[in-house]
Amino acid sequence: MSDLNESSNAAPQSGAVQPQEAAAPAQPQAKPAPAGLRVIFGEKVGMTQFFDQKGHLRPVTVIKAGPCTVVNVRTPERDGYSAVCLGYGAANAKKLGKPLAGQFAKLGLQPVRKMREYRVSDSKGYETGQQVTVEGRFTAGDYVDVQGVTKGHGFSGVMKRYQFRGLPGSHGASDKERSPGSIASQRSLGRVIPGQRMAGHYGQATLTIAKMEVVKVDTANHLLYINGAVPGTNGSYVTVLETTKKRKRRVERVVVDKKAKKAAAAKPAAKK
Repeated sequence: MSDLNESSNAAPQSGAVQPQEAAAPAQPQAKPAPAGLRVIFGEKVGMTQFFDQKGHLRPVTVIKAGPCTVVNVRTPERDGYSAVCLGYGAANAKKLGKPLAGQFAKLGLQPVRKMREYRVSDSKGYETGQQVTVEGRFTAGDYVDVQGVTKGHGFSGVMKRYQFRGLPGSHGASDKERSPGSIASQRSLGRVIPGQRMAGHYGQATLTIAKMEVVKVDTANHLLYINGAVPGTNGSYVTVLETTKKRKRRVERVVVDKKAKKAAAAKPAAKK
Protein backbone atom coordinates (compact mmCIF):
# COMPACT_ATOMS: atom_id res chain seq x y z
CA MET A 1 0.00 0.00 0.00
CA SER A 2 2.85 2.35 0.76
CA ASP A 3 4.27 1.79 -2.70
CA LEU A 4 0.86 2.49 -4.27
CA ASN A 5 0.41 5.72 -2.32
CA GLU A 6 3.88 6.88 -3.16
CA SER A 7 3.34 6.18 -6.83
CA SER A 8 0.02 8.01 -6.86
CA ASN A 9 1.50 11.09 -5.16
CA ALA A 10 4.62 11.12 -7.29
CA ALA A 11 5.18 13.94 -9.77
CA PRO A 12 4.09 13.18 -13.34
CA GLN A 13 6.77 12.26 -15.82
CA SER A 14 8.04 14.94 -18.18
CA GLY A 15 6.79 13.09 -21.24
CA ALA A 16 3.25 12.61 -19.92
CA VAL A 17 0.54 15.01 -21.12
CA GLN A 18 -1.96 16.14 -18.49
CA PRO A 19 -5.56 16.82 -19.53
CA GLN A 20 -5.58 20.40 -18.18
CA GLU A 21 -2.31 21.21 -19.94
CA ALA A 22 -3.28 19.87 -23.32
CA ALA A 23 -2.20 22.19 -26.13
CA ALA A 24 -4.88 24.07 -28.01
CA PRO A 25 -5.55 22.88 -31.56
CA ALA A 26 -3.43 24.76 -34.09
CA GLN A 27 -5.31 27.28 -36.17
CA PRO A 28 -5.18 26.58 -39.92
CA GLN A 29 -2.86 28.97 -41.69
CA ALA A 30 -4.68 31.44 -43.92
CA LYS A 31 -4.23 31.06 -47.64
CA PRO A 32 -2.19 33.93 -49.17
CA ALA A 33 -3.91 36.21 -51.62
CA PRO A 34 -2.57 36.48 -55.18
CA ALA A 35 0.53 38.65 -55.51
CA GLY A 36 -1.17 40.59 -58.31
CA LEU A 37 -3.06 42.60 -55.67
CA ARG A 38 -0.54 45.43 -55.26
CA VAL A 39 -2.33 47.12 -52.39
CA ILE A 40 -2.22 46.76 -48.60
CA PHE A 41 -3.91 48.47 -45.68
CA GLY A 42 -2.39 49.36 -42.32
CA GLU A 43 -1.55 52.12 -39.87
CA LYS A 44 1.16 54.73 -39.55
CA VAL A 45 3.69 54.02 -36.80
CA GLY A 46 5.87 57.14 -37.01
CA MET A 47 8.99 58.57 -38.64
CA THR A 48 12.65 57.72 -38.25
CA GLN A 49 15.85 57.86 -40.27
CA PHE A 50 18.71 55.57 -41.19
CA PHE A 51 21.64 55.35 -43.57
CA ASP A 52 21.22 53.38 -46.77
CA GLN A 53 23.87 51.27 -48.49
CA LYS A 54 25.35 54.33 -50.18
CA GLY A 55 25.71 56.18 -46.89
CA HIS A 56 22.86 58.62 -47.54
CA LEU A 57 20.64 59.61 -44.62
CA ARG A 58 17.06 58.72 -45.52
CA PRO A 59 14.05 60.08 -43.60
CA VAL A 60 11.44 57.34 -43.66
CA THR A 61 7.92 56.72 -42.42
CA VAL A 62 7.27 53.34 -40.79
CA ILE A 63 3.94 51.74 -41.71
CA LYS A 64 2.50 48.63 -40.06
CA ALA A 65 1.15 47.13 -43.28
CA GLY A 66 -1.13 44.17 -42.68
CA PRO A 67 -1.65 41.37 -42.38
CA CYS A 68 -5.03 42.02 -43.97
CA THR A 69 -7.89 39.59 -44.44
CA VAL A 70 -10.02 39.34 -47.57
CA VAL A 71 -13.47 39.93 -46.11
CA ASN A 72 -15.49 40.03 -49.32
CA VAL A 73 -15.02 39.67 -53.07
CA ARG A 74 -17.13 41.60 -55.58
CA THR A 75 -17.82 39.99 -58.96
CA PRO A 76 -19.31 41.51 -62.12
CA GLU A 77 -21.98 38.81 -62.29
CA ARG A 78 -23.28 39.49 -58.78
CA ASP A 79 -22.30 43.09 -58.02
CA GLY A 80 -21.64 44.63 -61.42
CA TYR A 81 -17.94 45.32 -60.77
CA SER A 82 -14.77 43.62 -59.56
CA ALA A 83 -13.34 44.56 -56.16
CA VAL A 84 -11.73 43.10 -53.06
CA CYS A 85 -12.65 44.19 -49.53
CA LEU A 86 -9.75 44.06 -47.07
CA GLY A 87 -10.00 44.11 -43.29
CA TYR A 88 -7.29 45.13 -40.84
CA GLY A 89 -6.93 44.66 -37.09
CA ALA A 90 -8.95 42.62 -34.61
CA ALA A 91 -12.23 43.87 -33.16
CA ASN A 92 -14.35 42.72 -30.24
CA ALA A 93 -17.49 41.02 -31.51
CA LYS A 94 -19.44 42.26 -28.46
CA LYS A 95 -18.83 45.87 -29.48
CA LEU A 96 -20.14 45.39 -33.02
CA GLY A 97 -23.71 45.81 -34.15
CA LYS A 98 -25.75 42.68 -34.71
CA PRO A 99 -25.91 43.04 -38.54
CA LEU A 100 -22.12 43.42 -38.86
CA ALA A 101 -21.37 40.72 -36.29
CA GLY A 102 -23.77 38.40 -38.11
CA GLN A 103 -21.90 38.92 -41.39
CA PHE A 104 -18.59 37.88 -39.84
CA ALA A 105 -20.23 34.89 -38.17
CA LYS A 106 -21.76 33.82 -41.48
CA LEU A 107 -18.39 34.08 -43.25
CA GLY A 108 -16.59 32.32 -40.40
CA LEU A 109 -14.09 35.17 -39.96
CA GLN A 110 -12.82 37.07 -36.96
CA PRO A 111 -14.24 40.63 -36.77
CA VAL A 112 -11.91 43.37 -37.99
CA ARG A 113 -11.52 46.98 -36.91
CA LYS A 114 -11.39 48.62 -40.33
CA MET A 115 -12.52 47.60 -43.80
CA ARG A 116 -11.81 49.12 -47.18
CA GLU A 117 -12.72 48.07 -50.68
CA TYR A 118 -10.37 48.29 -53.65
CA ARG A 119 -11.19 47.86 -57.31
CA VAL A 120 -9.36 45.17 -59.29
CA SER A 121 -9.37 44.38 -62.99
CA ASP A 122 -10.34 40.75 -62.39
CA SER A 123 -11.62 39.24 -59.15
CA LYS A 124 -10.89 35.65 -60.14
CA GLY A 125 -8.51 33.89 -57.78
CA TYR A 126 -9.60 35.87 -54.71
CA GLU A 127 -11.46 34.12 -51.93
CA THR A 128 -12.88 35.12 -48.58
CA GLY A 129 -10.42 34.44 -45.78
CA GLN A 130 -7.24 34.93 -47.80
CA GLN A 131 -4.43 36.89 -46.19
CA VAL A 132 -2.60 39.87 -47.70
CA THR A 133 0.92 40.55 -46.42
CA VAL A 134 3.89 42.61 -47.60
CA GLU A 135 5.88 39.50 -48.46
CA GLY A 136 6.16 39.17 -52.22
CA ARG A 137 3.95 42.21 -52.74
CA PHE A 138 6.38 45.10 -52.33
CA THR A 139 10.17 45.21 -52.48
CA ALA A 140 12.79 47.87 -51.86
CA GLY A 141 12.92 50.30 -54.77
CA ASP A 142 9.20 50.13 -55.64
CA TYR A 143 7.25 53.33 -56.12
CA VAL A 144 3.93 53.46 -54.26
CA ASP A 145 1.08 55.89 -53.66
CA VAL A 146 0.19 56.40 -49.99
CA GLN A 147 -3.27 57.64 -49.03
CA GLY A 148 -4.26 58.90 -45.60
CA VAL A 149 -6.26 61.52 -43.73
CA THR A 150 -4.34 64.69 -42.88
CA LYS A 151 -4.09 66.12 -39.39
CA GLY A 152 -7.05 68.24 -38.32
CA HIS A 153 -6.29 71.89 -37.41
CA GLY A 154 -9.83 73.07 -36.72
CA PHE A 155 -10.96 76.54 -37.75
CA SER A 156 -7.86 78.33 -39.10
CA GLY A 157 -7.11 81.70 -40.62
CA VAL A 158 -5.88 82.41 -44.12
CA MET A 159 -2.21 82.66 -43.11
CA LYS A 160 -2.21 79.13 -41.69
CA ARG A 161 -4.65 77.66 -44.17
CA TYR A 162 -3.40 79.20 -47.43
CA GLN A 163 -0.01 80.66 -46.43
CA PHE A 164 -1.09 84.29 -46.96
CA ARG A 165 1.66 86.85 -46.37
CA GLY A 166 -0.46 89.08 -44.14
CA LEU A 167 -0.81 92.84 -43.97
CA PRO A 168 1.86 95.33 -42.88
CA GLY A 169 2.37 95.61 -39.14
CA SER A 170 2.91 99.40 -39.17
CA HIS A 171 1.36 102.66 -40.47
CA GLY A 172 -1.83 102.34 -38.48
CA ALA A 173 -2.56 98.66 -39.21
CA SER A 174 -4.01 98.25 -35.70
CA ASP A 175 -4.05 94.46 -35.18
CA LYS A 176 -4.77 93.67 -38.84
CA GLU A 177 -1.56 91.81 -39.62
CA ARG A 178 -3.23 88.40 -39.96
CA SER A 179 -6.46 89.47 -41.64
CA PRO A 180 -7.21 88.37 -45.23
CA GLY A 181 -7.58 91.89 -46.59
CA SER A 182 -10.17 92.75 -49.23
CA ILE A 183 -12.40 89.85 -50.20
CA ALA A 184 -14.91 91.51 -52.56
CA SER A 185 -14.39 91.57 -56.31
CA GLN A 186 -13.76 94.71 -58.34
CA ARG A 187 -16.45 93.83 -60.86
CA SER A 188 -19.88 95.27 -61.23
CA LEU A 189 -21.33 92.32 -59.30
CA GLY A 190 -20.01 93.72 -56.05
CA ARG A 191 -20.09 90.41 -54.21
CA VAL A 192 -17.74 87.69 -52.99
CA ILE A 193 -17.06 85.16 -55.75
CA PRO A 194 -17.66 81.52 -54.70
CA GLY A 195 -14.39 79.71 -53.98
CA GLN A 196 -12.68 82.72 -52.43
CA ARG A 197 -9.85 81.66 -50.11
CA MET A 198 -11.00 82.58 -46.63
CA ALA A 199 -10.73 81.30 -43.08
CA GLY A 200 -12.39 77.96 -42.39
CA HIS A 201 -11.92 74.32 -41.48
CA TYR A 202 -8.37 73.18 -42.19
CA GLY A 203 -7.14 69.59 -42.44
CA GLN A 204 -8.98 66.30 -41.81
CA ALA A 205 -9.08 65.61 -45.55
CA THR A 206 -8.10 62.59 -47.62
CA LEU A 207 -4.72 63.13 -49.26
CA THR A 208 -2.71 60.91 -51.59
CA ILE A 209 1.05 61.29 -51.97
CA ALA A 210 2.14 59.81 -55.30
CA LYS A 211 5.34 58.02 -56.23
CA MET A 212 6.97 57.43 -52.84
CA GLU A 213 9.88 55.00 -52.71
CA VAL A 214 9.87 51.88 -50.58
CA VAL A 215 13.28 51.91 -48.90
CA LYS A 216 13.02 48.74 -46.80
CA VAL A 217 10.59 45.87 -46.26
CA ASP A 218 10.47 43.96 -42.96
CA THR A 219 8.41 40.88 -43.73
CA ALA A 220 8.83 39.37 -40.25
CA ASN A 221 7.21 42.36 -38.51
CA HIS A 222 4.97 43.44 -41.42
CA LEU A 223 6.66 46.85 -41.69
CA LEU A 224 7.20 49.12 -44.68
CA TYR A 225 9.81 51.88 -44.60
CA ILE A 226 8.77 54.57 -47.08
CA ASN A 227 10.96 57.53 -47.97
CA GLY A 228 9.37 60.84 -46.96
CA ALA A 229 6.40 61.97 -44.91
CA VAL A 230 3.01 60.26 -45.03
CA PRO A 231 -0.24 62.14 -44.33
CA GLY A 232 -1.95 61.52 -41.00
CA THR A 233 -1.10 61.23 -37.34
CA ASN A 234 0.69 58.31 -35.72
CA GLY A 235 -1.77 55.46 -35.42
CA SER A 236 -3.99 56.62 -38.28
CA TYR A 237 -4.99 54.26 -41.09
CA VAL A 238 -3.18 54.51 -44.42
CA THR A 239 -3.36 52.68 -47.73
CA VAL A 240 -0.27 51.69 -49.71
CA LEU A 241 -0.83 50.80 -53.34
CA GLU A 242 1.19 50.55 -56.51
CA THR A 243 1.78 53.97 -58.03
CA THR A 244 -0.32 55.10 -60.96
CA LYS A 245 2.70 56.81 -62.51
CA LYS A 246 4.46 55.34 -65.53
CA ARG A 247 7.67 54.39 -63.73
CA LYS A 248 6.98 51.70 -61.13
CA ARG A 249 10.52 51.20 -59.75
CA ARG A 250 13.62 53.27 -59.09
CA VAL A 251 16.21 52.92 -61.84
CA GLU A 252 19.85 52.96 -60.80
CA ARG A 253 21.94 55.36 -62.86
CA VAL A 254 25.16 53.92 -64.19
CA VAL A 255 27.93 56.53 -64.30
CA VAL A 256 30.28 55.86 -67.22
CA ASP A 257 33.82 57.21 -67.20
CA LYS A 258 34.05 58.63 -70.71
CA LYS A 259 37.82 59.04 -70.60
CA ALA A 260 38.39 55.42 -69.55
CA LYS A 261 35.94 54.21 -72.17
CA LYS A 262 37.66 56.22 -74.87
CA ALA A 263 41.10 54.99 -73.80
CA ALA A 264 39.91 51.38 -73.83
CA ALA A 265 38.50 51.81 -77.32
CA ALA A 266 41.74 53.40 -78.64
CA LYS A 267 43.95 50.68 -77.14
CA PRO A 268 44.88 48.12 -79.86
CA ALA A 269 43.91 44.53 -79.35
CA ALA A 270 46.61 42.19 -78.01
CA LYS A 271 48.22 39.91 -80.63
CA LYS A 272 47.73 36.22 -80.21
